[in-house]
Amino acid sequence: MNKYDNYVGSVFDERYKIVKRIGEGGMAVVFEAFDLKENRIVAVKVLKEEIAHDSQSVKRFINESKAVSMMSHPNIVKIFDVSVKDDLKYIVMEHIDGVTLKSYMMQKGSLSVQEAVNYTEQILRALDHAHTKGVIHRDIKPQNVLLLKDGKIKVTDFGIAQLPNAETASAGDKAIGTVYYISPEQASGRPIDSRSDIYSLGVVMYEMLTGKLPFNADSPVSVALMQVNSEYIAPRQIDPSIPVGIEQIITVAMRKKPEERFQSARQMLSWILQVKNDPTVTFKIERPEPPVRQEQKKPARADVKTGPEKAEEPEKKKKYTMFPIILGITLSFLMVIGISGGIILSKFIRNNRAEEETVTVTAPQLVGQVMTEELRRGLSASGFKVIVEYDDEDKSKSANTVLAQSPAAGTEKSIVLGKQTVDLKLTLSRGEHSVVLQDVTVSDYRQVKILLEQKGLKCEEEYEYNDNIPLGYVIRSSPMAGEVLNEGDTVVLTISKGQKVKYVQVPNLVGLTEKEAKNILKEAEIAVGKITYEYSKKPNKTVISQSRAPFDNVIANSVKIDLVVSKGKRPEETAKPVDTSSSGDDKKDENKDENKDENP
Repeated sequence: MNKYDNYVGSVFDERYKIVKRIGEGGMAVVFEAFDLKENRIVAVKVLKEEIAHDSQSVKRFINESKAVSMMSHPNIVKIFDVSVKDDLKYIVMEHIDGVTLKSYMMQKGSLSVQEAVNYTEQILRALDHAHTKGVIHRDIKPQNVLLLKDGKIKVTDFGIAQLPNAETASAGDKAIGTVYYISPEQASGRPIDSRSDIYSLGVVMYEMLTGKLPFNADSPVSVALMQVNSEYIAPRQIDPSIPVGIEQIITVAMRKKPEERFQSARQMLSWILQVKNDPTVTFKIERPEPPVRQEQKKPARADVKTGPEKAEEPEKKKKYTMFPIILGITLSFLMVIGISGGIILSKFIRNNRAEEETVTVTAPQLVGQVMTEELRRGLSASGFKVIVEYDDEDKSKSANTVLAQSPAAGTEKSIVLGKQTVDLKLTLSRGEHSVVLQDVTVSDYRQVKILLEQKGLKCEEEYEYNDNIPLGYVIRSSPMAGEVLNEGDTVVLTISKGQKVKYVQVPNLVGLTEKEAKNILKEAEIAVGKITYEYSKKPNKTVISQSRAPFDNVIANSVKIDLVVSKGKRPEETAKPVDTSSSGDDKKDENKDENKDENP
């Protein structure tokens, strides 16, 4: 039993009666509750006891309430009340009867274009409202999007949102968002703005339509590095049925540089609405497409430009001024970032065929250094392609310490800058092993348990009835998906026991009228089966017999009971009796006697 189940039945501040636990994350537990004052069902999000006195966690908790209270939009979850006391800190929110978009995708796989466009439109409307209020969500992902039964979307969890004119809540590394969806500027620690949410939504669109994440790896650090520098497989290469216009929207949203993305949620929304009205629409994109693993064809139709034109002019200029003859004479040495002395680029010469820059790069001494994002960017800018693998055995060094490198320090390689790279393989210490918990809902718990144990996590199991999740499948996990765990941490899996079976007792119907019997069966959640009518000495329309014996236990709404009902007595049994005690001759004799007496 989860310790937070002890809250069930209690009343917070003489107003919110806790009904049941409905979710749990790394920081908070969510309960369904009844607002005694307003007479409505609400959700109560309670900060966990173990972090209730951590200033950063409390700041993040309060940050969410501030962010949402600034907004009022049908696609953003509402907050009704906040209580931050020493012993209990909670937020009262709108109760949503639905599932996360992530759970829905896990169950269904890739979504149809119509669904993806519909959900993206609603998320963009929520973001447009938030951004106009100066609120940047910073953690847009399917886990933070709730899907209602009527198809309506609600964006939730503004815990790490950036607020206008206020200190942004921070909760350590988790505050940057979930690595699978964060923008390159978030992954590298650079300043962010509303366009960071645009990138994250582009990743969500990619996942909705392809059923896959654009970047995936064994460690959060690797995924974060991929967000900054790696190529992704074009959506139409995975599923050619995805419209070209949709792929273009994803491409622009996921550009590495913020100035090359959509400049606002409203601009992206205008493209989405055009595709919604005409799935064959394509867009004119002025600058080259970002690198992907297939060559994109120029769209046949030109409708919309993206990004400010002034922001694109430097790119064009750079394209035509990159290799003039004078560059080979004037460039000499370029100093770039390096923790152990830096990397020296030298010996610029021109390639005889195409006036290309050939440089000699020297591998720096990295063993013993901690691999940081700044160092990685410096290596990348200097012509190295960093390939990272982790040593699971050596735990003596802190996380991301370089244990070995290839090529060795001092090795020189000649490359064409901008077209060639040198593979630099680094073996890093994992330190305390970390695991990003993936979404395991609506999955066979036996497979989930094997997967988690392979990653060094422990599992505990809880069971409860659920009308929607099949027997033996995971309803939810605690902590929730996206949380970073250490090896040896415990994950609590709540597993479905299937639909709750209700047993009812068969009533004794004999002797009741037909109407009474039907009413009693309905109340007992038992269906009326075939009704036959027979002659009987029992009163008309009275139940004579029933197909199931009284007091048997049966599953509610699973059986039918046949009834035999009386039609009353047979007709011949109800006719008036005839007196046959004297014959006609006797009558004649009686008449003779009477006449005789009258006429002597």
